[in-house]
Amino acid sequence: MTFDEVRAFAFGLPGVTDGTAYGHPCLKAHGKFLTRVWEDGDTLVCPGVTFDEREMLIEAEPETFFVTDHYRNYPYVLIRLSRADAGTVTGFLERRWRAIAPKTLLKRYDAEKA
Repeated sequence: MTFDEVRAFAFGLPGVTDGTAYGHPCLKAHGKFLTRVWEDGDTLVCPGVTFDEREMLIEAEPETFFVTDHYRNYPYVLIRLSRADAGTVTGFLERRWRAIAPKTLLKRYDAEKA
C-alpha cells in the first residue's frame, strides 16, 4: 500500500482534510489528527491503538508493525505501508475516524452505507 492509496481511502470518509501536525503534513478528520506518513514515504503513524494491541501486532508481524521510543508511551503504532495489508490499514484508519467523528455524522454515514 502507498500513502496515495491511504489518502484516497481517507478522503472517502466525511470530514477528512489535509493538515499539519507539529510541522508535518498529515490528514485530519473534523480538525483532529487522523494519520501522517514519515518523510520516508513508507511509515504511517497510526493513533488509537492500545498498548496491548500494539504489543500483539508487533509480536505477530514485526516487519510490518513497530514503535520507536518517541511513541512508546502513547497509544500509537507505526506501520510499514510497503509490508501492510491494505484492509488492515484502512481498518485502522476507519476505526480512528469513527473515534473522532461526531455521533450525528456516524449515524448518517452508517445509514447511507446500509
